[in-house]
Amino acid sequence: MPAMMLSRHSVFTIVLMTAALRAQVARSGSLLDSIQWGAQIEGGIRGNPARPANGVNAASFIGDRANQAELNQLTLTAIRPVDRSRADYQWGFSLRLLYGADARYYNIAGVSDKIFTGREQLMPVMAHIDAHLPWATPRGLDMQAGILTAPMGVENLDPMTRPFYSLAYTTEYSTPFEHVGAMFQWHVTPRLDVQFGIDTGNQTSFGHGDNNRMPAGYFGMSMSALAAGRLSFTYLSRVGSENAVRALGPRADHAQRFWNDLNGSYKVTSRLTATAEVNVLHDAGLRADTWSVVGWLNHQTARTVALNLRAEIYRDNSGAIVTTFLRDAAYERALLGDPAIVQNAAPTTYGALTLGATWTPAIGHHVKTFAIRPEIRFDRSLNGTRPFNDLRQQSMFTFGSDVVLGF
Repeated sequence: MPAMMLSRHSVFTIVLMTAALRAQVARSGSLLDSIQWGAQIEGGIRGNPARPANGVNAASFIGDRANQAELNQLTLTAIRPVDRSRADYQWGFSLRLLYGADARYYNIAGVSDKIFTGREQLMPVMAHIDAHLPWATPRGLDMQAGILTAPMGVENLDPMTRPFYSLAYTTEYSTPFEHVGAMFQWHVTPRLDVQFGIDTGNQTSFGHGDNNRMPAGYFGMSMSALAAGRLSFTYLSRVGSENAVRALGPRADHAQRFWNDLNGSYKVTSRLTATAEVNVLHDAGLRADTWSVVGWLNHQTARTVALNLRAEIYRDNSGAIVTTFLRDAAYERALLGDPAIVQNAAPTTYGALTLGATWTPAIGHHVKTFAIRPEIRFDRSLNGTRPFNDLRQQSMFTFGSDVVLGF
């Protein structure tokens, strides 16, 4: 995009934000009083009895270093929430900064990928303007524009929104992580939302921070409070060019990747919740296809204790999608099409079973969140390949835990 166009867009954005904030201050008095502040820290470890020579748990992003403790996240958050219950224009913002090992896999090219290049890195998880627009229907339209967390999938970067320390294959390889763009939620009825958006790509921005010259976008829907309030589901489809020109040449601009994700949650009893996800991905540039099925069970056994189960089957038809990144900057380099030290197995059908627990005692003294989450995980190739532990073994056993502290 020409520099003049970026300059005009930036000026327009600043003018819009200034006008909105001035109007909000005039209505509510002090803007600072309406901002919600928060901080959270997470650290963990995943042990691997096989002690791989490369020191890496294969096909793992969170807790990827075998038998090494990691500072996963230190986050600072400031949010001015939008009141969606009001039938007038509402403006706010969301800002979250993250420092830690997890940023290596979630960094945005051209925004935060060059700030630090070691084990712990710094990134903005979200930095967007939020708006509620009372258009078309009584519940109106919501918009977020800026740096956004990807809406697709079940598991999220925030550890307190997911039941396990480690991530499913589907989350790592078949759902995007971060975007620069805009997302919209049109509240058609109290139960039905239509979602759509446009962005620069998965973890890319503009100029040298974009691995190709084409945009990508979403379309889908979600329904909630079905089956007497027990059932909700979301379907999202995404299409766009996601491969790097440096790797594929000019055809990367037109080689589309198609993502399709359906997930739903059903409250079986007041204590037992079942969640399922089905995902299909096709990448024309890599000539690669994946499909997967994941299921979760969460049982709240006591006020402070929950037991969790996750089972997954993930098929990588080409062997090009499931990748183990062996250096701290390898993921970022591969995203832009630069040479990176990685490992890829043959086409494999992966099976994974994870058992875990979450203990969340009340601490007090300004501590909003405290959680300890041990887990045991078993991964295995279901078609006889050897994708684990230096590409030597058909299966991998890991055990670990993380600790989360929030204020």
